Amino acid sequence: MPRYRSYDDAALSYRVLGPSASVPLVCLSGGPGRDAAHLGNLGGLDRTYRLLIPDSRGTGGSPPAADPDRYAFPALAQDLESLRAHLGLERFALLAHDAAAATAQSYAAAHPERLSHLVLVCPEGRIQGVRDELPDDTREIFESRRAEQWWPDASDAVRHLATVSEPEEVRTLLARAAPMAYARWDAPQRTHAAAEPAQLSQVPRTGFHQGVDDPARRAVLANLREVPCPVLVVTGELDTITGVLVGETVAASFPRGEWRRLPGVGHYPWVDDPDLFRAAVTSFLGAL
Repeated sequence: MPRYRSYDDAALSYRVLGPSASVPLVCLSGGPGRDAAHLGNLGGLDRTYRLLIPDSRGTGGSPPAADPDRYAFPALAQDLESLRAHLGLERFALLAHDAAAATAQSYAAAHPERLSHLVLVCPEGRIQGVRDELPDDTREIFESRRAEQWWPDASDAVRHLATVSEPEEVRTLLARAAPMAYARWDAPQRTHAAAEPAQLSQVPRTGFHQGVDDPARRAVLANLREVPCPVLVVTGELDTITGVLVGETVAASFPRGEWRRLPGVGHYPWVDDPDLFRAAVTSFLGAL
């Protein structure tokens, strides 16, 4: 995979999918701390755009950080700026999934002039304080799916997760709870979920939110009001991980924010319904 030098001279990797002549779309993996390989080709977006997908520090082909503070999402936003400079992009479109929405919003707040479009897919909403200050609809969505075959075992696993700390036991419980992240539990979803344990890196995952205090979060939130580019926030109506309504709150943080609730998909909409996801993103981005 190609590499670029970040602000501290670290050699970080990124992958390129799609024709070299296509317009670039930079894509950030969430997790946090998950190998960007789980994004795949994002439901076939590489047919229209040249996908540039960085591995954040300590994941995929990128080495661990010498300083643990560099796993935090504001530092990962600095890595993104280094990647932009390496690629020679004056302005670019950015897509981020899940926790990486915090990285993308931190970048947008610091470099609003660099973004032509921003797409946030199933964002966790921590910048907006969703976890601390606003209603959480994930439990309601989870309970609404109790008739599905996987639900009893997943529900039991979720209950026990709060009571265990041994890594192997946690991994086993997470594997049992995996179906709740998807709209269906068919072969594509099972394959995607089976790859997750090997793709997660615990140290980057732990460090993602470390050292980012409430004043820093609120400063990012305030600066989002000055982001001029159009912003699309996508949430899946069956997402039991980050929920649905968080999308409306995140979109409202931007002057040109738009929220789309996608039917029949969960936390990984490009896995559940690639065509629907691709259409939603391409209709927003157009030909760039």
